Amino acid sequence: MSSQPAPVTFEHLLDGLGTGVPEPRLSWTLPAGTGAQVAHEIEIARGGVTERTGRIANSLQILVPWPGRPLVSRERAVVRVRVWTADAPAAPSAWSEPAAVEAGLLQPSDWQARPVGPAWPEDPDSDRQPARVRKDFTLPGPVTRARLYITAHGLYEAEINGRRIGDDTLSPGWTVYGERLRYHTYDVTAHLAEGANTLGAWLGDGWYRGRIGFDGGHRNLYGRDQSLIAQLEVTHDDGTVTVVATDPTWQAATGPILFSGLYEGETFDARLHDPAWSTPDGRTGDETGDETSGGAWTPVAVGERDPRTLVAPTAAPVRCTEEIRPVTVTPRPDGRLLLDFGQNLVGRLRITVDGPAGTTVTLRHAEVLQDGELATRPLRAATAEDTLVLPGAALTWEPRFTLHGFRYAEITGWPGGPVEDAVVARVHHTDMRRTGWFACSDPLVNRLHENVVWSMRGNFVDIPTDCPQRDERLGWTGDIQVFAPTASFLYDCAGMLDSWLCDVAVEQLPDGTVPWYVPVIPGGPQWTPIRPGAAWGDVAALTPWVLHQRFGDLELLRRHFPTGRAWVDLMARLAGPDRLWDTGHQLGDWLDPIAPPDDPAAARTDRHLVATGYFAWSTRHLADSARALGHDDLAADYGRLAEEVADAFRRRYVLPDGRMTSDSPTAYSLALVFGLLDDPRQRRTAADRLAELVLLDDARIATGFVGTPLICDALTDNGHLDVAYRLLTQTECPSWLYPVTMGATTIWERWDSLRPDGTLNPGGMTSFNHYALGAVADWLHRVVGGLEPTSPGYRTLRFRPRPGGGITSATTRHDTPYGTASIAWEQTATGMTADVVVPDGCEGVVHLPGCAPVPVGPGRHRLDSGELDRAAA
Repeated sequence: MSSQPAPVTFEHLLDGLGTGVPEPRLSWTLPAGTGAQVAHEIEIARGGVTERTGRIANSLQILVPWPGRPLVSRERAVVRVRVWTADAPAAPSAWSEPAAVEAGLLQPSDWQARPVGPAWPEDPDSDRQPARVRKDFTLPGPVTRARLYITAHGLYEAEINGRRIGDDTLSPGWTVYGERLRYHTYDVTAHLAEGANTLGAWLGDGWYRGRIGFDGGHRNLYGRDQSLIAQLEVTHDDGTVTVVATDPTWQAATGPILFSGLYEGETFDARLHDPAWSTPDGRTGDETGDETSGGAWTPVAVGERDPRTLVAPTAAPVRCTEEIRPVTVTPRPDGRLLLDFGQNLVGRLRITVDGPAGTTVTLRHAEVLQDGELATRPLRAATAEDTLVLPGAALTWEPRFTLHGFRYAEITGWPGGPVEDAVVARVHHTDMRRTGWFACSDPLVNRLHENVVWSMRGNFVDIPTDCPQRDERLGWTGDIQVFAPTASFLYDCAGMLDSWLCDVAVEQLPDGTVPWYVPVIPGGPQWTPIRPGAAWGDVAALTPWVLHQRFGDLELLRRHFPTGRAWVDLMARLAGPDRLWDTGHQLGDWLDPIAPPDDPAAARTDRHLVATGYFAWSTRHLADSARALGHDDLAADYGRLAEEVADAFRRRYVLPDGRMTSDSPTAYSLALVFGLLDDPRQRRTAADRLAELVLLDDARIATGFVGTPLICDALTDNGHLDVAYRLLTQTECPSWLYPVTMGATTIWERWDSLRPDGTLNPGGMTSFNHYALGAVADWLHRVVGGLEPTSPGYRTLRFRPRPGGGITSATTRHDTPYGTASIAWEQTATGMTADVVVPDGCEGVVHLPGCAPVPVGPGRHRLDSGELDRAAA
């Protein structure tokens, strides 16, 4: 066999450099067209020794356990795999291309670096100017290999000999810093040379000590220092190693960044910038400072950091992933320039500009316009303003330590010259691999789906946030709980969400309470002290299950099982013997359209109905998780508890005929989708009443955060597919397509964030980039597109398009862990044709409307419902 598997990948990372796992799991996809794997062999080469496992007879190819001796710190290994397939069981494939994995610093004793930062006095309650730190050093011989292990209290961008290290942004990201601080590993071999060298870093406040949160925000949440932790290890050609670690010999100085805040923006005085500051020619030791150096270089303050809290990343960092030019530039009479980028995005502007020294160029940002001006009220205290003071020569500049959510930007002080080619919006988010695509014959639905993608991009910035623009940007647990199925189709977000769930475990209270948002910061009286709330806390039990189903990662499920178990046990205590969770503070069906702007929790559905329903749903999933993990006794215990809760739900909230005590779409949707109605007659009554309620309101949305992700499935699976499509294709407010008709390019927080008359919703909580209500995209993928997994990791798939709403064709594609799966269907005069692709190593079943299911194996298949009908006859 001449073909070969794809190169091995490690855990959920495409790059194996700096892994924090001594036994990284291996994944590969099969050679194209080979069907199913029957055996594999893994080769590991390290330290001049090559080891092979020999032929192992099984079909495992996703997250396969590391087969050899665990890696030790800094150890590098090159891995290849070859496979035997059902098509050629006697002969192996060619070896895959080599893939390298290299351990980071796995032991606390590996770290010599200590936090270093400015030693000058600062007012911790005021804006503080960011520092730079640097170290000159000499390398005694030629460089064979060099690694930089680096993190910060705050944010960093590193340079060696005047060259930027890496292309990541806002590193090391946001974790619960006291318990988990990520460090990154960079290969800097090409940046160094024998003799004189310099390592330097820009520092920013970031989440660590910058102002973040509600009501004016809070500073210094994790500490008052701004510090770098860096360890450069250089291996020479004679085998000796030079280590340059942050210690008292480093120096600090202010620089051209006068201020930087995640919400506020950045001010940069280019007159104070010396490009040579991070080179051996820089002004190290200068005790006076001047206009070219930006400040005096002085000894650093040295802090402490427990190296046991330093962890390697499990996902890609935040990066610029796209650049967008303005579609229009509108000059104002007073000289201001208004730029429209045609897309609501998250990132910052890069400008190329020339003008007299001292000229100030100001960049302001907003998502929407009001009366032709930037609508900044929804930003609240996030001023989103960047300022550049020109040096008197041409330069290209963008901020370093801030991000904005915007479609529109206003430039004041532009010194002249064309703007269209001098300004670009650079889109930033966690650099996940795109894995899912959908399109259909309805252009409005396509734009809706594109809006979902853009809202995910804008809010997956190191953690899954609610919104990217105002003074909040928090990891709300309820938002990602409902959106995780959509997210895991669109992008490979397993590593990122795994990391965030680790912080959920850290922040979980001893009694099992899961916070409203993670990491936890101070909130108003509604959020502090932390209280348990349904749908939000359920992220602990439900999201690990979703990730296991979509990515086939059983160890991820195992890692987070204790968090979900503690949450379910808490709900059991709160509910008591009657199994009804009918006490405490609940958000219920948050942002029901009838809720007034100042009370988003005032929904038409009983909050405790929602709480008890979620109690049953999470408990059932915890039982499923226990069973998958081999905990059969726990699975039986939690299965019984789930049934007890469901019985209690029916007694309290379901009337004998199947109507609900809360006669609302959310109540019926929750009961139907969560399997809480065991009597078929009650299910029929509930489904019919749900459809009736939808049609009575002319198929306008009447659900909030809880009901919206459920309602289309509740209708589809209970005989009312036509009503689900009526909901999908409604364009009047409130509806999914109403924002599209109003020009939205992302998902809104409120159904009427922008009202039909063009005015902003008056609520203080009005975002134009909020992915939660875009959870309907999962229904688009599974029902309209017709592609869904039926076992973990898409090892088995179902292709079942259920057309309606005037949609006559659709294409859906997903890069599963095993390879690409897709379906393209089209209605014809005699029924439907479907082109289906099943990944190698997988099996599928195709359900075309009106036809019996057809099993399909790996490869491409074309099916015609008319031909299937004739064959069946």
